[in-house]
Amino acid sequence: MKKAISIACLFVFVAALASTVLYAADNSTSWTGWISDSMCGAKGANAGHKSCAVTCVKTKGASWVFVNDKDKKVLAIQNQDAIDADKDLGVEVTVTGTINQDGSLHVASITPVSSGGL
Repeated sequence: MKKAISIACLFVFVAALASTVLYAADNSTSWTGWISDSMCGAKGANAGHKSCAVTCVKTKGASWVFVNDKDKKVLAIQNQDAIDADKDLGVEVTVTGTINQDGSLHVASITPVSSGGL
């Protein structure tokens, strides 16, 4: 009897854990836009802004932000180390991540938007 109860409890625990992991994965969202710096914000949402953004972050104390193409909303990026300036700046990107309670973006992945083979 004790063994059956233990197995049932283990099953319930594993099911609860699995549903928590699936729920967390479902909260990820993707947006298309640009990586910019906190000093320029939406003004830096273009291909020509790369060197300015790098300078502002590396020497002027700015931080990386994401500018959503759809509404030009600027989101602070929580995990600054997720940004690779060589790959992620100067190109339109798709960012996948979650919005934290403080409104910042936790980046899970960044991929360049395809140019459609042009």
